[in-house]
Amino acid sequence: MVKKVLADLNSYFQRDKIVRNLEFFQDFIIVFLCLGLFCVMLIRLVDMFSSFLRPLDLRQVTSDILFILILVELFRLLIDYIEAQSISVAAAVEITIVSALREVILRGVLEIPRDQLLSIAVFLVVLAGIFIALPRMSRLFEHSRIAHPETTEHS
Repeated sequence: MVKKVLADLNSYFQRDKIVRNLEFFQDFIIVFLCLGLFCVMLIRLVDMFSSFLRPLDLRQVTSDILFILILVELFRLLIDYIEAQSISVAAAVEITIVSALREVILRGVLEIPRDQLLSIAVFLVVLAGIFIALPRMSRLFEHSRIAHPETTEHS
């Protein structure tokens, strides 16, 4: 009885068609984000190489290099999403770590207030813990799926 009602609702709303169209638009948005990131990377590379014509500002060059690396990692994250239709948490944690360290490197450790530096350190320790725990958690979930195969058949 319940299955018949659900089937009638699915046919009425054409749920599969709606989901398929939404996934298409989502992929479309991700492709445009990739193109935009690629253009921003090219612009930053041109800016960085044009800055070599002027007197060298080491902080600005370091900032540009780290920013380009962050953009490359974001680009890789989006490409992985297009391929697998899921976000890699490990890649997102890597990007967050590099972004936090970029800010510390640019401002200088001595110029950052002590409590802000302590909070950045705690944040980095938490991110490192997540990064270390991810492989163990994925193995745990994999064992859980193998132990209960009836749950994977329905999903």
